[in-house]
Amino acid sequence: MRQIKVGIVGIGHMGSFHADSLYTNKVENALLHSVMDIDQERLIAAQKYEDVKIYDQFSDFISDEELDAVIIATPHYDHPTIGIEVLKHKKHLLIEKPAGVFTKNVRELNQLAQHSDKVFSIMLNQRTNPLYIKIKEMIDLGLLGELRRVNWIVTNWYRSSTYYESGGWRATWEKEGGGVLLNQAPHQIDLLQWIFGMPKSVQAFMKFGAHRNITVENDVTAYLEYPNGATGVFITSTFDTPGTNRLEAIGSKGKIVVENGQISWHKLEMDEADFDKLHHENNFAAPKNEKVTFDLKENQWGVQHLVILNNFVDSIVNKTNLIAPGEEGVKGLSISNAMHLSAFLGQKIELDTLDEDLFITELKLRIDSEK
Repeated sequence: MRQIKVGIVGIGHMGSFHADSLYTNKVENALLHSVMDIDQERLIAAQKYEDVKIYDQFSDFISDEELDAVIIATPHYDHPTIGIEVLKHKKHLLIEKPAGVFTKNVRELNQLAQHSDKVFSIMLNQRTNPLYIKIKEMIDLGLLGELRRVNWIVTNWYRSSTYYESGGWRATWEKEGGGVLLNQAPHQIDLLQWIFGMPKSVQAFMKFGAHRNITVENDVTAYLEYPNGATGVFITSTFDTPGTNRLEAIGSKGKIVVENGQISWHKLEMDEADFDKLHHENNFAAPKNEKVTFDLKENQWGVQHLVILNNFVDSIVNKTNLIAPGEEGVKGLSISNAMHLSAFLGQKIELDTLDEDLFITELKLRIDSEK
């Protein structure tokens, strides 16, 4: 079987991880063919990859006829723009998260992908986490009943000032396009919609540069409303320590709590809606519940990425279904764009009528102010 020749654009932290994975044969049926970066120091370091082509010009890199597939691991703004060029050159495509900074050009990428015969995936590696796979299965099977409420506190993204000072592009509107919502929390935002569906509206409250010398958001509290009337709260930050990662979902048939690598399922004996229709002698009666726990071993950082990489190549070779289709990246980005716009304007934003042009205008205002 012919091996898929993969090239990587951007060999910083994540790009180097993917390059090492391919070079050391951790991805079945694939090999590292080439790398491309504009940073000369990175290109010098890449010389350790023997027999791998090194490019400092994207036009030369993408024109290589031997190249089968491309991984984009550049700063966020470049994901959709470079992705469009990759698909135009008839190469398979895997992009790092997030799909981009604003939804408008991500939709352009998606439209091109839909008319392409090439595989398009995105590095939403938390979809391989056994905890969230199990939760999604339970929700899809209706074990929680009608969704009533979702609360997710994910504040274990601690980042010191040293982290923000380590790269000029970090935590800037101009280079990164946002803060915790675009860099750290896209995984949880994707999981929210992947498991529970898209919210109908969001209203977000943010602090920009709280306790850090940065201009973007690093403290977010967002209120979500779902089409069926369910509500949710999503909280994230990068300065809490020790932080918390706790997901709680309540439905008419019980409650699910995910924390510290364990799922606790409080299973009601009777659907709450049916229980409420009955007459009870005790005015304070409540449905009885049984607690069931699942101890699922979480795959470690890096292993999750390898699962997505292998799935991407397997989809190319064997037409296997993708774990994270690239077109789905716009869903989580729509939520984070709506959260940003809500905080910018101080109002609730409806997802179905999200004004993508207004978001870009507001983003540019913050870029100009930052300069």
